[in-house]
Amino acid sequence: MSSDVRFTDFKSDKQPTWCPGCGDFGTMNGMMKALAQTGNDPDNTFVVAGIGCSGKIGTYMHSYALHGVHGRALPVGTGVKLANPDLEVMVAGGDGDGYSIGAGHFVHAVRRNVDMSYVVMDNRIYGLTKGQASPTSREDFETSTTPEGPQQPPVNPLALALAAGGTFIAQSFSTDAQRHAEIVRKAIEHDGFGFVNVFSPCVTFNDVDTYDYFRDHIVDVDDTDHDPTDETAAKEKILAADKEYQGVLYQDDASVSYAERHGLDSDMTEIPDGAPEDAMDLVREFY
Repeated sequence: MSSDVRFTDFKSDKQPTWCPGCGDFGTMNGMMKALAQTGNDPDNTFVVAGIGCSGKIGTYMHSYALHGVHGRALPVGTGVKLANPDLEVMVAGGDGDGYSIGAGHFVHAVRRNVDMSYVVMDNRIYGLTKGQASPTSREDFETSTTPEGPQQPPVNPLALALAAGGTFIAQSFSTDAQRHAEIVRKAIEHDGFGFVNVFSPCVTFNDVDTYDYFRDHIVDVDDTDHDPTDETAAKEKILAADKEYQGVLYQDDASVSYAERHGLDSDMTEIPDGAPEDAMDLVREFY
């Protein structure tokens, strides 16, 4: 790790193809700033993403990366971190990727408490496939496939994480650059699974959950008397129906990561003695 790394060192030479004004630009910039602020550098960072508008974020960031399949980024990130504890592992996803097909993986990643961060770009819609309702869409949100709305309550990802035993649960707003980067930095520094749900507006297909909507409705928990170590207080704010909170809602300062709990402190990437020679040849050829 290096203290001389700047967030621009995490930018790749690939230009993002997101729609102009997409909230994912701000989300990614905050991720890069947070990684640099915590002393990480591209050589010790691994970014895992799935499918959706968020899926190519590893292409746009300069680090080790894997662009996986829909909903499966978290188990890949878990495997990477347990195999090589020295890597800073950051998993990125969207609300459809993480809270629909990936919801089962999300719950188990939370409860395992592996020391990595998970940043979800929540635009409350399926943007890549042209605007269908997502798990976090409002009950009356009209789309071409749900003209009368989904007619079911949206998933509350923060409540899901708290119920699963989450030790770091936070929410941020992609356009609030300094605050967003600060919240992601805290997730990285947390000893355990650092979860950040990011309000990342879709300017093309979602004309309800807009930048103006979030600016008018977001309340920063740091402007209240909230104690993030108080689980009951966290539950009250997470379940509040009339507020969109930003900040660290809950943090367990006594959190013990999965690796520490099970004594997994060795690098599992070394090839064991006695490995077949043809396997060794394959590894040499690959690297």
